[in-house]
Amino acid sequence: MKLSYKDIFNERTYSKMLEWRESHITEKHFVLLLSFMVGAVSAFAAVLLKGSIHLIQHWLETAFVSEINYWYLISPAIGIAIASVFVRKVVKDDISHGITRILFAISQRKSILKLHNTWSSLVGSSITIGFGGSVGAEAPIVLTGAAIGSNLAKFFKMNQKTMMLMIGCGAAGAIGGIFKAPIAGLVFTLEVLMLDLTMTSVAPLLISSVTATSIAYVFTGSGSMFQFSMNDPFSVDRIPYLMILGIVCGLVSLYFTRGMNYLEGIFKGLKKPEYKMLLGGTMLGALVFLFPPLYGEGYDVIANLLNGNSTSTLDGSLFSLLGNSIWVLLVYLILVVFFKIFASAATNGGGGVGGIFAPSLFVGSVTGFIVARLLNLLGCGIPEANFVLAGMSGLMSGVMHAPLTGIFLIAELTGGYDLFMTLMVVSVSSYITILFFEPHSLYSMRLAQKGELLTHHKDRAVLTLLKMDNVIETDLTVLQPSMTLGELVKVISHSRRNLFPVVDVQTKRLLGILLLDEVRNIMFRPELYDRFTVGELMISPPAILDNTMPMEKVMETFEDTGAWNLPVVDEHKVYLGFVSKSKIFNSYRSVLVHFSDD
Repeated sequence: MKLSYKDIFNERTYSKMLEWRESHITEKHFVLLLSFMVGAVSAFAAVLLKGSIHLIQHWLETAFVSEINYWYLISPAIGIAIASVFVRKVVKDDISHGITRILFAISQRKSILKLHNTWSSLVGSSITIGFGGSVGAEAPIVLTGAAIGSNLAKFFKMNQKTMMLMIGCGAAGAIGGIFKAPIAGLVFTLEVLMLDLTMTSVAPLLISSVTATSIAYVFTGSGSMFQFSMNDPFSVDRIPYLMILGIVCGLVSLYFTRGMNYLEGIFKGLKKPEYKMLLGGTMLGALVFLFPPLYGEGYDVIANLLNGNSTSTLDGSLFSLLGNSIWVLLVYLILVVFFKIFASAATNGGGGVGGIFAPSLFVGSVTGFIVARLLNLLGCGIPEANFVLAGMSGLMSGVMHAPLTGIFLIAELTGGYDLFMTLMVVSVSSYITILFFEPHSLYSMRLAQKGELLTHHKDRAVLTLLKMDNVIETDLTVLQPSMTLGELVKVISHSRRNLFPVVDVQTKRLLGILLLDEVRNIMFRPELYDRFTVGELMISPPAILDNTMPMEKVMETFEDTGAWNLPVVDEHKVYLGFVSKSKIFNSYRSVLVHFSDD
């Protein structure tokens, strides 16, 4: 059952509350107040999510997990099954790919996120990750925070621009709350969600992020997520090695992006959810049994690598039977990096709920350690802990196409602010590397392929906001191919247009178009009125537009053909109307004024 705000509040009370707000609080001040509310609620959601995951993990480890990790064979599969049933039977909506859903809501749904998104991802990811799903809690909590912002703005009847800003505030608050990283929360919103940085947006985003971080400090303490001590400061002579790490991170990011996309496609090809659960649970259970570091978010592995306890990653693994030599460890960790995307794809594809934030940090840390250890075997004297952190920043920059987020997040996660130059060199190198192969991040590539992605490019952003339904014209007189020239002249005498679509009577499919200029030289010759038919006089249009075509593609078609008017049909080629370039320009100017007004 769907609840509306009027179901929760008395309609009269609700109306009076809105009237009081409008008369006593200015719009500018209320936006700041709303951003504080969004940040606070997002922080509580982040603390609740983290606490729920740790509670479930602690209960399972106390009750079932022993020194022999046979429990790992079935625990993740149980979590996937429970989460899948919860999503299908309780939520009854797709809540996967949380950040992609936010981008879609901003671009295509007028910044509206469903009310259930304020809690459904939180519950689903708690179960999935608590039972050992190899994904992260960050994307679900970002979707939760964004949904909180969207629904609070909707509750107070805010306009679309403010709803978009509140989605950003919710995302910034979620990142600030779960990582205790306020700057990263702000930068993530600007880079990944691609909101424009203006004087009217930066203050609410900062308020939400700082509020959420402060509340997280109250509940979880002021310590950083990972303990790190700077023993080896940045040195110029290490720049070539950092660039090597950056290039490697860019290539691993490419593997991560394309591999995840491919594996998700395999799971989408399975029609029945039972088959997805079976394949995902079996694959994940086997991988976690062989490679215990793939269990859960993997943050304990990152902590061990930072603390110089790399051999502990072999604990509980069959590879430990081969000894603890450095080559066994390196081969093992390379396999962990290789199979991490299989574990993450199996978790989400099988029906679990989680994101790629934590997997990208995990893969980055292991990649950084592998590169550092190999360079040290060559006698380069590399500080491995620094490279572990730099690898995390590099993978995040490559997978998310967000170098600033990678830099600030890792610095805030560890308190390693002295590492800025190290993180910058690796992040930029990784970002440049992957740009040669992938123009969009893993989050945005699905929408970009459909032309549904809102970006910082103002022209493209405005075109994305335009919809075919808003520009299509249906007032043109439709002709039949059997009509004579005489009948056509009568139609022309009553028409204000010089363009006429020709449509089949029975199928309603577009057959062609007739231009007034094409018949002007014969329309005043009565002796020809019965000699020619519309079917003989019509011509083919320069191009035909599909009603699902993104507006950017529509404009490309206009530019390629040089036409000013083009017909629109549906998937069955049924005629729907015409689109004119002038109508698009007028709508473009209208949206641009609204979109850019600060």
